[in-house]
Amino acid sequence: MVTVGLTFISALVGWSATAALTAYAQRRPGIAAIAWLIAALAVTVGLSAAVIGVLFDFGEPTFRLLQMGVSLLGPVYMAWGAFEYAVRAPNARFTSRLFLSVFTIVPLVVLAVDRASGRFGSSFPPLAEHYDLIPRALVNGAQVFAVVLLVTALVSVARRGLRGPGRTDLIVLGLLVLATLLSVVVGRFGLDSVGPLLMLGAVSALWGAGALAAKPRRDVYDDEYDDEYDDDYYDDADDELDEPQEEPVRRKRRHADPYDDHFAGAPASTPPSSKLRGVITIYTLADGQGEGFDRLANAVVGEVSAREPDTLLFASHTVPSAPLQRIVYAIYRDELAQEEHEQQPHMLEFARRLPAHVVATNVIELSLSDASANDGLAAMLMPR
Repeated sequence: MVTVGLTFISALVGWSATAALTAYAQRRPGIAAIAWLIAALAVTVGLSAAVIGVLFDFGEPTFRLLQMGVSLLGPVYMAWGAFEYAVRAPNARFTSRLFLSVFTIVPLVVLAVDRASGRFGSSFPPLAEHYDLIPRALVNGAQVFAVVLLVTALVSVARRGLRGPGRTDLIVLGLLVLATLLSVVVGRFGLDSVGPLLMLGAVSALWGAGALAAKPRRDVYDDEYDDEYDDDYYDDADDELDEPQEEPVRRKRRHADPYDDHFAGAPASTPPSSKLRGVITIYTLADGQGEGFDRLANAVVGEVSAREPDTLLFASHTVPSAPLQRIVYAIYRDELAQEEHEQQPHMLEFARRLPAHVVATNVIELSLSDASANDGLAAMLMPR
């Protein structure tokens, strides 16, 4: 009766997790969310069949449904969802989808029609005791594919760093690794009454991963440098100070009057326009990362406007005909202004966070030869 109760509870939690993952997929639609929903549904159907099996002894139909969900579809789609969640490269994603079809359709057909031998009982039946060599080999291949996807996802997150959202990503992947491992172990060994208990843990871990992935994140660029950014740039020792402690990189004027620093004198005259420097940067975004990139870019535009008087123009544009492209262009007073811009703390933070949103970057450097502009252009684009 213990096995019956645990199996029923795990199936019930599985249906609850499936409903929750459906809501998460609607809240933050994406391929990863759909993959986890498929995994939860497959595992839950298998566990529902297992409830009948532990009550009235397993037969071929209940055995097949359990193994399809627990040994094949559950692990593969948990891992593939982790891969889609963590890896940004379009080519890698396309390749994973090709292999996914191979490791889904063929094993699923074989598990459905291949002969199941041996006597069944009321405990969870191990895969190897009832399937022949070919279905076992196909399931083994699918599980190896799942391991490769999980390892690649973990490496991708580790390479981007574990600060801020990276920590959340690592927790999500850790829960998915746990869920996949528990599901594979139960499918391979059955484990009597321990099997449904482990599956309860697997379903709960998958549910937790989906909840974390769907949870809105507070980005360091949200609301122009909020909580996490405050820790780095605000003085905790003085609660009355509201001004950020970030000091922008100051312009090293080549011909400045030595009295300027003591008496707040005006900077040296503007260099000739022939020294103006420009940079056009074309970003190609990962799927679904447009909003995140725009949030980062808008925050940087505000910081440049407030802190960089020698960056004459800094603008970010969308491309209506190419939704996954963004164009950022900047005009600097001279080469020194460009160097100082690149050393600013907000630009270093922007560069650190770019890999989470961008898959390709093209940079074009310009040297102004001639120009014509309305006097109000800079004031319109860069209000100070």
